Amino acid sequence: MAAGVLVAVDGGNSKTDAAVATTGGELLATARGDGFRPQAAGLDAALGALTAVIADALRDAGVPAGDVVHLAAYMANVDLPGEERRLEELLLARGAAPSVTAGNDTFALLRSGAAEGWGVAVVCGAGINCAGVAPGGRTARFPSLGAHTGDWGGGGALGRSALWHAVRGEDGRGPETALTAAVADHFGVDRAIDVGLGIHLGEFGEGRLSELAPVLLDAAEAGDAVAREVAARLAEEIAILGSLALRRLGLLDTPADVVLGGGVLAARRPRLTEAVAARYAVLAPRARLLIPEDPPLLGAGLLALDHVQAPPAAHATLRAAFRRR
Repeated sequence: MAAGVLVAVDGGNSKTDAAVATTGGELLATARGDGFRPQAAGLDAALGALTAVIADALRDAGVPAGDVVHLAAYMANVDLPGEERRLEELLLARGAAPSVTAGNDTFALLRSGAAEGWGVAVVCGAGINCAGVAPGGRTARFPSLGAHTGDWGGGGALGRSALWHAVRGEDGRGPETALTAAVADHFGVDRAIDVGLGIHLGEFGEGRLSELAPVLLDAAEAGDAVAREVAARLAEEIAILGSLALRRLGLLDTPADVVLGGGVLAARRPRLTEAVAARYAVLAPRARLLIPEDPPLLGAGLLALDHVQAPPAAHATLRAAFRRR
């Protein structure tokens, strides 16, 4: 096993977390920085934010950058194998570490929660994604680039649906719904249509629509029929993704962990959680659903330990350290 320290990164749309640990699993420091959004901020700016949070973590750990033996970076918005390889190349070129593995953040979620290190993970945060790993290492994944690659779900989709139904319920094109008043109240305007007009006129950023995801789920839990229909669609999508990944990996008839994460699922909304479980009971009845308490950053750290072939004791030490924190 290599001497020195490891750096692990879990990067999302809203924040990026980094950890520094020894190859024996001792957690030395963590740091938080801006989200990783290369499509919106530009690749150079996103890489700058990423390397800045790594530098912060190393500084807090009191470790020189030259002591890093491996960097494991698992990031949102790195959705294709080619994008993963490109990120590895760029981090190596910047001297972030002499050895780098980069991947989509779904794999870090899976590693943080799956007891055996394999199974399927579904992330439902700002967007939605799914990836799976078979016991032998074979993977299954989806592009998860948005509607143009067949994807629907996550906070952004819920927010857009909330506004769409709110406006249509207000002007009569759709059924009446509690979303009409709830959406207007959230933005502090008189009518739901004022939110749509405000986005068109630049008064509200379109990115703020994700704020409506909890508004919609609140309405669903309160019994609003329209909001319940949208929540049921999301549960169906989460179940389809996970069960199809299990099928592609030959795990549909095997007891396998399905790790659920991201802000929407980690909130453990009772109605949504129950609906997801009900759909898996039909589509993949042997799946073991779990929402881990441990953060995906731990998963990135465990993947870094995997890379340097650390012993099981090191993995247990790192997991215990995260739980103490």
